[in-house]
Amino acid sequence: MTNEELDIQFQEAFNKASNMTQPLPPDVMLRLYAYYKQATFGTSNYNRNDNFDLRNAFKTNAWIQISHLTQTEAKTLYIETVNELLKNSES
Repeated sequence: MTNEELDIQFQEAFNKASNMTQPLPPDVMLRLYAYYKQATFGTSNYNRNDNFDLRNAFKTNAWIQISHLTQTEAKTLYIETVNELLKNSES
């Protein structure tokens, strides 16, 4: 798969995820968040700012946990996760 094809599939998966109506468990939401951030920004710089709260701590922790992934790997895992969620919601 070319980078362009992967980017198209990633954008399609993002659009699908954005339009999901089913509530997702917090751990799945954090995983999707981390994959998205890693795919679009690369490894987090982990800076703490004045707006740092518990919610942001969980988000940052999720991102740190997958920081070993390349942006391509993160895009692929994001696409797979969204597709799996959609498949499970149809059954």
